[in-house]
Amino acid sequence: MRLLFVSHSLPPEGRPLANVGGMQRVALKLHETLQARADADALDYDALLLRSAWRTVHLKTPLFLARAGWQIAQAARQNDVDVVLFSSMVTAGLAVPLQGLLRQHGVRTAAIVHGLDVTTPFPPYQWFVPKVFGALDAVLPVSRATRQACLDRRAAPDQLRVVPNGIDTDRFEPPPDRPAARQALDESVDVSPPSPPPDGLLLCSVGRQVERKGTAWFVDTVMPRLPDDVHYWVAGDGPELDTIETAIARHNLSPRVRLLGRIPNSTLGHLYRGADLFIMPNVPVEDDMEGFGIVLLEAGQCGTPAIAARLEGIQDVITDGVNGHLVAPQSHRAFVDAITTYHNDSNALDAAAQRALRHTENTFGWPAVADTYLSVLRTVWRQGTPPDASATDRSSPPFIRSNGSPTRPA
Repeated sequence: MRLLFVSHSLPPEGRPLANVGGMQRVALKLHETLQARADADALDYDALLLRSAWRTVHLKTPLFLARAGWQIAQAARQNDVDVVLFSSMVTAGLAVPLQGLLRQHGVRTAAIVHGLDVTTPFPPYQWFVPKVFGALDAVLPVSRATRQACLDRRAAPDQLRVVPNGIDTDRFEPPPDRPAARQALDESVDVSPPSPPPDGLLLCSVGRQVERKGTAWFVDTVMPRLPDDVHYWVAGDGPELDTIETAIARHNLSPRVRLLGRIPNSTLGHLYRGADLFIMPNVPVEDDMEGFGIVLLEAGQCGTPAIAARLEGIQDVITDGVNGHLVAPQSHRAFVDAITTYHNDSNALDAAAQRALRHTENTFGWPAVADTYLSVLRTVWRQGTPPDASATDRSSPPFIRSNGSPTRPA
């Protein structure tokens, strides 16, 4: 199979923090994994990539798309490609003007759908989304919630196959024991109050601070109800920072809540390993969904179980009681109960950490996820339509048996 991957989401070479986010990490790791597999599995792989900092990507994308469209058309005319995989609905828009040419030359198309790239509430964009679906042979949402968002926008059920995001199992070193991890975290950041509690719980969250992440709600509603030796560190910037800071001041939480802003990858690893629990307190926001939650996998890889809202794509990452706990969104009582279960119980924390680590590596490692992508794309190429995923068991996340044990994709 001759596969062409098209993405506008990669950071510049050597500057991974210049364009960081779940969609960006998926595009980068999928490209690297497929590139490494190019000499195996009868795969002929090539890519058209835009590498740009976040602040300039919107300026560079139109020219990139124009150039990529011309290159895809040339590859089709020269019979140099069998399948084109678009990394998001942004690049998949090229399938609309190229639809006739690609089908004339037998080139199949597929697109990964992350969530916001299909739900963005801009009327002209929402008018265009169904046309993109109509031009594609396969649509690959990263979660069941994203799949439903595609169905709501007139994607055909037999186009859809849920393929979850993956995790680079070599990105972070294996976690040391908890005291050593806590000390390493303390040394990796600017030491100023508050420092991590030596014996209490340290909670953390990572991500762009927008309303749907629920950080402001958590600080305002949950943190005041937790014991004084439960601290909360937040990494990432965004438009909600002022609201979060207001909540901190309102409840006099500055001794216990710390905003770290954007942090380098090395510090991020120390944060994941040094924290006891990863918190993902998302709240429902119209037209702004959490398609998956790659940070949950990063935390799990570092042995940090999650307490997360039972909402949208998060439900395809967390298997309750295995790599964390799902609780009712915007329920302060549910979050408090789940967190305090581990308060002053190091044995329970250690057991939960080991479960999270094993489950993440066995279920979401990129080799397994890449196998699934290649299997689906080969089916699209050979049969012209993707496998029907309408019968997928929706009672458990993809590739998880109903009893909660991990299984590799077929």
